[in-house]
Amino acid sequence: MFQTLRTLLLPTARCWDANSERSYQDLFERLDTNKDGKVDVAELRAGLKAMGIFRLGAAQKIVSSGDKNKDGSLDFNEFSRYLKEHEKKLRLTFKSLDRNNDGHIDASEIQQSLAELGMDISRENSQKILQSMDIDGTMMVDWNEWREHFLLHPAQNLEEIVRYWKHSTVLDIGDSLAIPDEFTEEEKSSGGWWKQLVAGAVAGAVSRTGTAPLDRMKVFMQVHSSKTNRISLIGGFKQMIMEGGLASLWRGNGINVLKIAPETAIKFMAYEQYKKLLSSEGKKIETHKRFMAGSLAGATAQTAIYPMEVLKTRLTLRKTGQYSGMFDCAKKILRKEGVKAFYKGYVPNLVGIIPYAGIDLAVYESLKNTWLSYHPKDSANPGVLVLVACGTISSTCGQLASYPLALVRTRMQAQASLDASDQPSMSSLMRKIVAKDGFFGLYRGILPNFMKVIPAVSISYVVYEYMKTGLGIS
Repeated sequence: MFQTLRTLLLPTARCWDANSERSYQDLFERLDTNKDGKVDVAELRAGLKAMGIFRLGAAQKIVSSGDKNKDGSLDFNEFSRYLKEHEKKLRLTFKSLDRNNDGHIDASEIQQSLAELGMDISRENSQKILQSMDIDGTMMVDWNEWREHFLLHPAQNLEEIVRYWKHSTVLDIGDSLAIPDEFTEEEKSSGGWWKQLVAGAVAGAVSRTGTAPLDRMKVFMQVHSSKTNRISLIGGFKQMIMEGGLASLWRGNGINVLKIAPETAIKFMAYEQYKKLLSSEGKKIETHKRFMAGSLAGATAQTAIYPMEVLKTRLTLRKTGQYSGMFDCAKKILRKEGVKAFYKGYVPNLVGIIPYAGIDLAVYESLKNTWLSYHPKDSANPGVLVLVACGTISSTCGQLASYPLALVRTRMQAQASLDASDQPSMSSLMRKIVAKDGFFGLYRGILPNFMKVIPAVSISYVVYEYMKTGLGIS
């Protein structure tokens, strides 16, 4: 356990001896193996490895940060300028950890700082982390010891290292997570947050469009499939194509894509406000309060855009010629059924947010810790495949837990056109489904839902990366 934590937070090798007479020039000459007056990525990578330091992408990040003339390498001036700037950032981090301003960091300060970043560790493990930096055996770390550990590590602070594992909403599988993406103060002040939101929204739109036929099949099976009317995957697709042609497989996709932007924006703004309400002035929000703020933000966003959810279900299930478009659909629902019809299924939808988000995040944390325990020598940055795999599995588990509520919600949305006397409540509809189709009747349509997860995640991740590059997000 300790090895995992130490590797996540600190390099294990000594990369800079603050008490010796070596200068930046000495270090530069040591790294410049071909003696051409420049250090490129390959030389820096080999040098870091020789020192016992290996962090995935560290050499590339250091060169990219310091390379002012964009020639792909660092001359001595660029190298020394990078180290000086990096030291300034390390100094700020050291001061933020040194809570009592005594010039030293102790185990309790490390424990408290990590707890505020959502990582709860024991006092014993915080002491072991401290020992990995403590050269003189005082059980405290001064500035020179801190600098020695981090000078050639590209991460500038603990928050940046921990943030590698941030559960990002970029993994859009068509069902919104309750916990919104979280941005640092630097990202907010620089305007980078809105670019990331735009990139995520575009990625979600492309992903949902690519998997729309499977999403329509899921809704079709949720509403129409039963023990007496079994609908197979192939049979369902044939039925839809015969009724409305190939284009009918994308019915309801327009409104499904359209609701991404308002939902993302409302969720983000609400999340920031709830965090302020739940946290004390000047203090970072604790993990359980962050989850609470995220759940409330998800509920707020769902409340605001829920009529679009109802429209999406109606448009997905519509027959050819029933509605000419989303506005015609909204007009007909309002005229025939009233405003209440736009909030049918709202209660199971709201109730479903908690198990979805709670299990999703719990599974994600468990998978993350398992990966770290088996790969203690790897970088704090686990790489794309690990993050995507953890996100996919955790989202799938979250869906599995909340799926019966999602099915009930969809049935209630679809049945809103029935007479008021035929409108079942959430509990009575659930009992009716179990009595008629058994427990597994609550999971009708889950096969196409699972089938769309991997392509949805893959498409959204690839598009997100291209969008980040296009928008200039590093």
